[in-house]
Amino acid sequence: MSDASRAVVLREFHSPLVLERAEVPEPEPGAVVARVSYGGVCGTDIHLHHGHLPMPTPVVLGHEAVGRVWRLGEGVGADLLGAPLREGDWIAWASSIPCGRCYWCLVEGERTLCEQRRVYGINQRFDDWPHLSGGWADFIYLQPGTAIVRLPEGVTPEQVISLGCAGPTVVHGVLHIAEVRFGDVVIVQGSGPVGMAAAMYSRLSGASKVILVGGPQNRLELASELGVADVYVDIFETTDPEERVQRVLGETERGRGADLVIECTGAPDSVVEGMEMTRRNGRYLVLGQYTDRGAVPINPHVITRKQLTVLGSWAFAEAHHVEYIQSLPHLSRWFDLPRLLTPYPLEDANRALADVEAGRVMKAVLATG
Repeated sequence: MSDASRAVVLREFHSPLVLERAEVPEPEPGAVVARVSYGGVCGTDIHLHHGHLPMPTPVVLGHEAVGRVWRLGEGVGADLLGAPLREGDWIAWASSIPCGRCYWCLVEGERTLCEQRRVYGINQRFDDWPHLSGGWADFIYLQPGTAIVRLPEGVTPEQVISLGCAGPTVVHGVLHIAEVRFGDVVIVQGSGPVGMAAAMYSRLSGASKVILVGGPQNRLELASELGVADVYVDIFETTDPEERVQRVLGETERGRGADLVIECTGAPDSVVEGMEMTRRNGRYLVLGQYTDRGAVPINPHVITRKQLTVLGSWAFAEAHHVEYIQSLPHLSRWFDLPRLLTPYPLEDANRALADVEAGRVMKAVLATG
């Protein structure tokens, strides 16, 4: 294949991303080459750019993307669910490939914890073949073992990328780890894509009340217009943490706190605050601390006194990716997902990254077409 692909490459932490080119390889047996339509800009990409997660460089960023089949390798005739795959089909794929052989994969059955996971856009070097291993490019090489799903009838690529990796991450953490119960009062800390997804799935799972705590104001206004929560608390308006806790508790029955509080901020301080918002015998899910932003003092007496169940959830596995894709028809009936998106051309990746970091947009995507 003689086609060349543009690719946004991180060569040095804290330095501007550079647009480079690489030849698009022919797929080996079991592999697929996809033509990327949208590459999502995730909050994790900001942390990666700042060097907050050990990773090799250079790397093509972009661990969330959607596109069309360009070439099928030998032996690839169907997606993960058995649906036939042909060139031109719209597809989405899981961001990582667990090894399938280690203790975590086979004994614990927790493929998200596999220490040998190959992750697109994070730990696959640009200077190693097949080079195009991130979604911020015209093409991506999907290695054998990638969980690929053909988009269901009626599901658009804009709907898929609207929540990016936040969608399956929330499916894993909120639906399977914390398990929202019918009638729960749920507090969501954070109003980025992870927080939006957490609020959406909580509402669809039967939560009686959803309280979204976040900011800036433009994000909360969009969340309100989409109807993802019942109450919105702006952290830039109520800046004192103790006052904010009291404001949120006042929205719960008799000020008891929430049955479930979901941390989606990535800010360590929010964990301390969120525990104070959780009712006695409630559940606190730490979902947003994907990269290491440092330690924060926690009083363990709060956990004991309240008899809290504190839960953690790490990324997502293939099953959660499938569940996210399959949930999109229902999710889309409730929420106008494409309204979350702000598209940028591939050459404006640095501006997109800066706008996400500043909170100027909800979900930036790099559009290659």
